[in-house]
Amino acid sequence: MESLMIVLVGILVAVATYLVLSRSVLRVIMGTAILSHAVHLLLLTVGGLKKGSVPILGQAAAPYTDALPQALILTAIVISFAVTAFLLVLAYRMYLMNGSDDFQELGGSPDE
Repeated sequence: MESLMIVLVGILVAVATYLVLSRSVLRVIMGTAILSHAVHLLLLTVGGLKKGSVPILGQAAAPYTDALPQALILTAIVISFAVTAFLLVLAYRMYLMNGSDDFQELGGSPDE
């Protein structure tokens, strides 16, 4: 199962890299969002896809699943959604001011 997850992470990183290297601001933002989700899957895979009970130890200590990777990923998901929303607002403001979302057209004046 871990090898399948690593292949999926590789595909997501490839798609994110393609989108980040494009000229449109919206595609770059989508690429960063996909890259953040690839990192979340990578953290989950590195943490181990184990099957076990909840981490409450009783009389008979059975194998349990560590909840730390899930907690870290949940925090990272919240932060990535906030950053994506902030970038979307900045892109919208930039579009209103300049009338374009193409990085080639936003290059500034030629004498700079």
